[in-house]
Order: sequence, then structure tokens, then C-alpha cells
Amino acid sequence: MINIIGKKKIWFGVSGALLAVSLAALILWGLKLGIDFTGGSILELHFLAGRPENVRISEVLKEQGIEGAAIQPVEESDLLIRTKALSEPEHQKIVAALHESFKNSDNHKVLEEKGFESVGPTIGAELKSKAILALVLVLLAIIAYIAFAFRKVSEPVASWKYGVCAVAALFHDVLIPTGVFALLGKFLGYEVDTLFVTAILTVLGFSVHDTIVVFDRIRENLIKHTAKTFEETVNLSVNETITRSINTSLTVLLVLLSVYFFGGASTRNFVLVLILGIVFGTYSSIFIASPLLVAWHNRQKRGK
Repeated sequence: MINIIGKKKIWFGVSGALLAVSLAALILWGLKLGIDFTGGSILELHFLAGRPENVRISEVLKEQGIEGAAIQPVEESDLLIRTKALSEPEHQKIVAALHESFKNSDNHKVLEEKGFESVGPTIGAELKSKAILALVLVLLAIIAYIAFAFRKVSEPVASWKYGVCAVAALFHDVLIPTGVFALLGKFLGYEVDTLFVTAILTVLGFSVHDTIVVFDRIRENLIKHTAKTFEETVNLSVNETITRSINTSLTVLLVLLSVYFFGGASTRNFVLVLILGIVFGTYSSIFIASPLLVAWHNRQKRGK
């Protein structure tokens, strides 16, 4: 049996270092918000005779006074262009400039416009506030649910403490992927949009499910192994569920990695958040949530 709980200081140290880097990245640079949150325009194009390289598209846009546009290939022939908010004359001017730049010798039509939409800054601010509210409500609901589910397990740790430890692990699972995206936004231009929020909420659900499985085994073993200390019972429970946690996560990760490498570019960032969240969520369920419960219990005992 692995002494996971006995080495809790190591796990706390690793997580503390990762959290420190993530928080530093968020404080120094923050997240690079997409137009869903800041406002802007999205132009979707379909090229009929081969899609030009992003560099050439960017050059045309710069000639039209559009700087810093995000150009995203989609499938084989489509393209998403995300820019500052465009007026209708600017929109038409860009489409005409792209057609003129890439037309063939016969002057045939080389592209089709599949869609154009604008997101105002007011809507962006509303989405931002709703995203934060959704995260807060989810965390509060999780604490309430776990406290209720474990209401009959009040010794030696109060039921609500299971909920607090689970949410502390969830903060760990959310902050680290968010910090990674702050770094990616600074150095590689990765943007955060509503899909990012969707992925974070999905990670919360997956991670708390994994943590509850471990906590539920602790609850069972507290009844079955009354002669053991609380730390021994928790360590036994983690060891009994570790294989299940890793196997479940690996199965999901194999699917996500396939989607990341072979799926469309438009969902790549969404899948990357899920991959990071599941990796760190599995880690926290085993090495953070349960050891945190024991550390809290030991501190309480020393206080008495």
C-alpha cells in the first residue's frame, strides 16, 4: 500500500508551486479575452480554390487598417477572422479586398462569406459577469450537496468539511489551467471565450465526481475499520480508489487527445482546457482533497 497521506507535504508543495506560477501569470498578464467578452466581429469565409496562408490574409487585413486580427483555419477550406468591431462598410471592404487579392486570372469568385456577426462590449461585459456568477453558484451548490450527502458522517470530521476540502481541490483544478492559459495568451496569443467557461464548468463536474468517489469510500471505511486512525482510514480509501480514478481519467484523456490532434481547430482550445483540467483534477482527487481533510483533522486535534 502506498503511503499517500503520509507524504502530503510533498503533494502540497508541488501544488503550491503550480498555483504560485498560475497566480503570478494571472496577476502579471491576466487572460487574453476573446471578442465574446470584449466585443468585436467574426467573419467566416469559405475559399473555393484553396485557402491562402494566414500570413497572406494578415497582410491584406493590414492594408485595410485591421491590426491584430485572429485568423483561425477551420477544416480544409474555411477561415474564421476575429477582429475589432467592424461597421458594415468596413466589413464589405474587407471581403472585397480579400477577393481582389486572391482572384484568379479569369476573375472567378474565389471565396464565399458564410457568416458575419458582431458582439458589442455591453454583451461581452454581461457574459463575463454571468460566467463568474455561474462559477460561484456551482461551487456553493457543491459545498451544500456534499455537506448534505455526508451529514451522517460527523465523526471525526464534520460533514461540511468534506465539502470545503472538495471545493479547495476544485479551486486547484480551475486555477492551474487558467494560469496556463494566461501564459499561452501572453506568449502564443491564446484567447479565452465562452467555450473556455464551458470547459471549466465541465472540469468542475468531472473533478468533484472523482473526489466524491474517494470521500464515499472514506465514509464506508470509517464504519468498517473503527480500530484504525482517521489518517490510516483515509490512506486505505485513497489506495482502494486510485486505480479506478486513473483508469477513468486515462479513458477520457485518450478520447480528448484524439479530438485535440485530429479534430477541428475551432474546438482545440476547448479540448486543451478539458485535458489540463482532467489531469490536474485526477491529481487533486488523490493527492490534495483527502490529504487536506487529514491535515485539517490533525490541526484540529492539536488545537484541542
